[in-house]
Amino acid sequence: MSFDKLAQKPFSIGVELPLDNDWAHFNQQSNQSFGIPNLANHESRVQLADELGYAAAWVRDVPIYDPQFGDAAQVYETFSYLGYLAAKTKNILLGTAAVVLPLRQPWLVKKAANTVQALSNDRLILGVASGDRPIEYPLFDIDFASRGEQLRESVSLLKGAPKRPLEAGQKLLPEVKNFPLYVAGLAQQSPQWVGENMDGWLAYPGTPDDHQKRVALWREVAGNKPYVSFIHLNLLDDPDAPIKRHRFGVETGVNGLISELKAMRNAGVNHIGLHFRRNELPIEWALKHIGEHVLPTFHN
Repeated sequence: MSFDKLAQKPFSIGVELPLDNDWAHFNQQSNQSFGIPNLANHESRVQLADELGYAAAWVRDVPIYDPQFGDAAQVYETFSYLGYLAAKTKNILLGTAAVVLPLRQPWLVKKAANTVQALSNDRLILGVASGDRPIEYPLFDIDFASRGEQLRESVSLLKGAPKRPLEAGQKLLPEVKNFPLYVAGLAQQSPQWVGENMDGWLAYPGTPDDHQKRVALWREVAGNKPYVSFIHLNLLDDPDAPIKRHRFGVETGVNGLISELKAMRNAGVNHIGLHFRRNELPIEWALKHIGEHVLPTFHN
């Protein structure tokens, strides 16, 4: 069994990096290509989220920026960045949402994950995916059509059952407790395989009704393992601003956000990561406002 600190919480709230609102203010950043966030304040913002008690910080893995796709995610290489964040934070869990396994050598993924787990005091959640950007695969000389099979082989290695095991006396250092292994979507697998082999599910954003249906499937194949999703949030200054839905999230005030999060919890969601790239007001204000008015409702 993996050592999963997130699974110890019935419901929790985290953040999805980058902690920037570049999508809301792109026209004010004319020197920046769309989808590439400004990371000038990334360290202080992650530390603020840690101090305020957010449960997890989720980092995406996008090896190649494609202007046609229009999203560079969080810019830095995922495991290098997690090591940096491990040194800059104390309590917040560090998750990947998600590492594209077919594009990475699995032994090196395991060594990198072991390293982050050791340096962070068991705060890693390794989310993995099969990938959804075909343009990257030829650059890595990887067959896009076989990514599902490659993911299964990598997962076996990460879980300690490699296709080619180490010989007597060989070790992969550092040796750590097993880190929790989550998957984004179905990753070209059957629901049954995902439920049996993964420790948690990273579900795509949706409404509470969307999640109620997905959670039912997850519980059927995986029992009580964590179900995680995300909300693209534009938090307004008016606490009573009604909920307005947009793609992957909502625009609302703190009371509407509390209502939305309660609906997510009632649907069976275990964790929500808040994504702020649509947020029109300053990130620091949003983090503090949620820390003061929303987190106590759920984290106490």
